[in-house]
Amino acid sequence: MADRHLEPDTPELRARWSGFAWTKENAAKAAEYVARYPEGRQRSAVMPLLDLAQRQVGAETSTQGWLPLPVMEYVAKYLDMPVIRVVEVATFYFMYNLVPVGKFHVQVCGTTPCMLRGSDAIMAACKKRGMAKGHTTEDGLWTLTEVECMGNCASAPMVQINDDNYEDLTPERLDAVLDALAAGKAPKTGTQEPGRHTVEPVGGPTTLKEMVEANHDYRKEW
Repeated sequence: MADRHLEPDTPELRARWSGFAWTKENAAKAAEYVARYPEGRQRSAVMPLLDLAQRQVGAETSTQGWLPLPVMEYVAKYLDMPVIRVVEVATFYFMYNLVPVGKFHVQVCGTTPCMLRGSDAIMAACKKRGMAKGHTTEDGLWTLTEVECMGNCASAPMVQINDDNYEDLTPERLDAVLDALAAGKAPKTGTQEPGRHTVEPVGGPTTLKEMVEANHDYRKEW
């Protein structure tokens, strides 16, 4: 699984990120997020604000984004809460990147259902393209992470790349997705199995078939 650690707090890091502040657009979003919580509970907005901050860093660096310590300090000050509480949230949830990542963050699920359905081959396909777990490629395009279950067991194996999931993968299907992303295209998200819409049985449903086209009341039949 991924090694979780903060990026070292160096003078260079401070020089780059100590001046972080919301853009005009994000300042409006931040105020909106905080306003969703009742008086005295504004600190509950820490999660959406960390996500917003990560996306702003991503926009500034042309990557998926991450959370330098000065940025977390900015969020803490914005919410009037101890920095350690913000860091605790950021380090607990894998949706937050604690170190710099590439333009595309490739997160491969290695939990049992995906492993049984070929995640080792998916990881090998990533490595064949020059990726290494926990590292970003020299061109800054890819960061590879192995993660715990992301809830797509019925369409395993899967990867999450930035905000999108790609499921029912084979090495060849993954290569097609990565080639499209590298070319600036938007590949189809979700299942990559031809003819499959979401996670219905491959080949179509075997039970409750009358529910495919319209709602059907089975109660009289039971």
